[in-house]
Amino acid sequence: MRIYFVTFGCKVNSYETDNLRLRFTEEGFDVVNEPDGADVCVVNTCTVTSMSDRKNRHAVRSLRKKNPDAVIAVIGCFPQAFAEEVEKIAEADIILGTKNKSELPAYVREFLSERKRIVRIESYSTRDEFVTMKNDFSWQDKPFSTHTRAFVKIQDGCNQFCSYCIIPYARGRIRSKPIDELKDEVTRLSADGYKEIVLVGINLSFYGAEFGLTLADAVEICEKTVGIERIRLGSLEPERMDDDAIARLRRCKKLCPQFHLSLQSGCERTLKAMNRHYTPDEYYHLLRRLREEFPDCAITTDVMVGFSGETEEDFRDSLAFVEKCGFARIHVFPYSVRKGTKAAELPDRVSPDEKNRRAAEMAALGEKISHEFLISQVGKVFPVLFERENCTYFHHGYAPNYTLVKIPRENPSKSLRGEIFYVKINEVCGDFCLGEIIG
Repeated sequence: MRIYFVTFGCKVNSYETDNLRLRFTEEGFDVVNEPDGADVCVVNTCTVTSMSDRKNRHAVRSLRKKNPDAVIAVIGCFPQAFAEEVEKIAEADIILGTKNKSELPAYVREFLSERKRIVRIESYSTRDEFVTMKNDFSWQDKPFSTHTRAFVKIQDGCNQFCSYCIIPYARGRIRSKPIDELKDEVTRLSADGYKEIVLVGINLSFYGAEFGLTLADAVEICEKTVGIERIRLGSLEPERMDDDAIARLRRCKKLCPQFHLSLQSGCERTLKAMNRHYTPDEYYHLLRRLREEFPDCAITTDVMVGFSGETEEDFRDSLAFVEKCGFARIHVFPYSVRKGTKAAELPDRVSPDEKNRRAAEMAALGEKISHEFLISQVGKVFPVLFERENCTYFHHGYAPNYTLVKIPRENPSKSLRGEIFYVKINEVCGDFCLGEIIG
C-alpha cells in the first residue's frame, strides 16, 4: 500500500514524520512523494496560528478531493489542542493527538480492518515522560531522507504559558530525552556518516530541567562523539541561557555559532502582556554575552507585531530595539488570536490593516539588517559544509554561523555534497555570499 505525508510546522514535527515514514516502510507500505493514488494520506498538523489551522483543513479537504477512497489521518497539535473542531472535519478517518501519534501504524491497520472512524486524543499530565519513537536511532539513513545534517529531537512540551501561545496545551509539559538515549542516537548517526547534527525541541532551552541537567549537558555529549564535526541548536527561548550555560557552550568547539533566540517584542510593556519572562535589557545582555563568547556568531529571531494593546509607541520601541540588536535575520509575523489562550480574553485593539503595515515595516528593517550582516562576512574565511548543487552553476553550503555560501561549479559532474572546505567570502549576492575555496 502507498502512504503519503503532509507535514506542517517545526523541525520537531518533521522529525516525528520521518520516524513514522520508517515505521510504515518496515510494515510494508511504500512511502510516496505525491498524493495521487495514495492509499493512506497523513496530515501531521501544526496549530501555532489560526492560519496554521486553515492550512490543515485545506490540506485534508484537498486530499479527500484528490483521493476519495484513501484513508485520511489527521494527527498532531491541531487535534490535541482543538479536538472538537477537528472531529467536525468529516474527511478525516483517523484523528490522533500529539501524545499518541507514534501509534498511527496500528490505528491505520485497525481502520483498514474495521472501516470505522477512529478518534484517540489522550490528555497530558505533569507525570508524562519523554517518548522515544521506535527507530529513533535509524530513520535518517533511509532512502527518503535527503538531509546532509541529522535532526535530533531531545525535548518536548513547554511550561511557560505565554499569553498568546497554544503550545503548552498542544504539547504538554516539559520533558526531555534521557542523556544515555541521546548518546546512543548520536553515536548511531555518526556511524551512518553524518557530520552535522541539529538538536531540536519545543522549548529547547529547558532540556534536562526535570533531571537537573541543562542544554549544555546535551551539547557536551554530542561534542564527545567521534565523527560528529558540527552541532547546531534549534530555536531557543532566552530563559536558562545564563552566563554559566553560555560559558559551557563556548567550550564546545564543535558547536556552530548560530543562535535563533526568540524575542517576540522589543517593548517591555508588550513583553509583560505576553507573559514573556525577560525584559529587553535582559535580552540584550544575553546577546552581548553570546557575541563576546562567539565573535562570529549569527543571531536570528522571531518578532510579533500587533499584539493586543500594542500602541504605535510600543511598536516604535520594538522597532528601535530590533535595529539595536542587529540580528542576522528576523522572522516577522502579525499577532493572531488563539482560542484557549489568556490573550484571547484581551480586546484585539490593533486592526488587520495596521498589523499588516507594522509587519511590512518590521520586515523591511529585517531585510536591511540582514544585508548588513552579510556585508560583515566579506573577507572572512569559514569552513563550509556543502549540501547540494544548483544545476551546473553553483555548489551550495553553509558556514558555521549558517551563512549561505555558494561557489562556482567548475566541473558539472563533480559533487561536493557532505564535504567541508575552507572558503573565503568575496561578495554578497542577494541573500547569500559568493566565495572561493582556499583549502
